[in-house]
Amino acid sequence: WDGCLRALRASGAEVPVPKPRFGHGSEAEVGGLTLLGCFHPSQQNTFTGRLTAPMLDDVFARARELAGGPP
Repeated sequence: WDGCLRALRASGAEVPVPKPRFGHGSEAEVGGLTLLGCFHPSQQNTFTGRLTAPMLDDVFARARELAGGPP
């Protein structure tokens, strides 16, 4: 999230201040793009339930929707 915001800023995009807050499933419009947050599927996140398969499925479904793909 932070790396993407830095890259967008470096490419000339206006990054809002304060910067958009990261969270799983969070969305932020920056430089004409929609950033979509997703927790990393590490063992720490999956074993603790911080990230579940349905949560990951939801983020991919939203990404597909944002990209104009089929439901």
